[in-house]
Amino acid sequence: MIPSQSIVYAAHDPSAIKQYQTNPAIVRGMVNRLVLAATSQPDLARAWGSLVSPDDKIGIKISAAGGELFTTHRDIVNAIVDGLVAAGHARNSIVVWDRSLGGIKEAGYRPDKEGYQIQSIAPRDGYDPKAVFTAPITGKLIWGDLQFRSDRGMVPIFSDQETTSDDSHFARILTGEVTKIINVPVMSDSATCGIAGCLYNMTIPNIDNWRRFTQSRFGNTAIAEIYRTPLIGPKVVLNIMDGLVAQYAGGPQSEPNYAVHHATILASKDPVAIDALTVRQIEEWRAKARLAPITPLAQHVQAAGQLRIGNAEVIELRNVGP
Repeated sequence: MIPSQSIVYAAHDPSAIKQYQTNPAIVRGMVNRLVLAATSQPDLARAWGSLVSPDDKIGIKISAAGGELFTTHRDIVNAIVDGLVAAGHARNSIVVWDRSLGGIKEAGYRPDKEGYQIQSIAPRDGYDPKAVFTAPITGKLIWGDLQFRSDRGMVPIFSDQETTSDDSHFARILTGEVTKIINVPVMSDSATCGIAGCLYNMTIPNIDNWRRFTQSRFGNTAIAEIYRTPLIGPKVVLNIMDGLVAQYAGGPQSEPNYAVHHATILASKDPVAIDALTVRQIEEWRAKARLAPITPLAQHVQAAGQLRIGNAEVIELRNVGP
């Protein structure tokens, strides 16, 4: 059961980022204050300990689609990892991942020196053939999807049996590697789904044959259905949205012309509430820039509220100061 009202905690500090460069100490302080507030615990060890147990396998789902300037900031991830270590988890057991990590080094990550695991989802082999989500939207398979046939040229040319499917498969990271997840998206719009927020970050990058869910309104609302499957929703213990730099058009890829140094991080156990507030904020920026609204494309947020994944309407925003 979700509460009648959800709380989203916000930490804002203009000195956290300047000219796309973060201040690690300030960002760490913001993350720590948010975690303490979201858990109502007196110290970080107990705060993280209230979210995960010693035998959990912890995953941190980042967004790396934005490359150098717009990947989930390393300072936020490191603050989370240090908090988990304080709660008794081994640094080298923590998995940080996204579908692709193309610009992660440019964003400041050092995969061979961080101490935690940084993983991408391997094309085809990175998906679990036994973990299937079926929806009545046929998707055209491409290289990297589990069921894609590289020898399809050998079958009759008019047969599309091997090139389309109603099935998507979940990443093996979800099915076999992590039992609890901290979801850390970037505050960004999406040209196809309205926003690439908390719900999007845990679904679209974690399945194959995903393009069908970003090409129609029905497919868009299916994001909510994917999120509430046992492999995702119940595993996410905290959502921390990276709004240090926010983007209101052209996302989730980097588009600096539409970027704002928002210097804000949001946290909540409710992904829907964060996404709903993000839609409102991005709409304000887009209205000032005379851009079309994104709300019609972001129907998965309202659908998630209707499915009682979280609150899309009754939300309290609490500022967490220094």
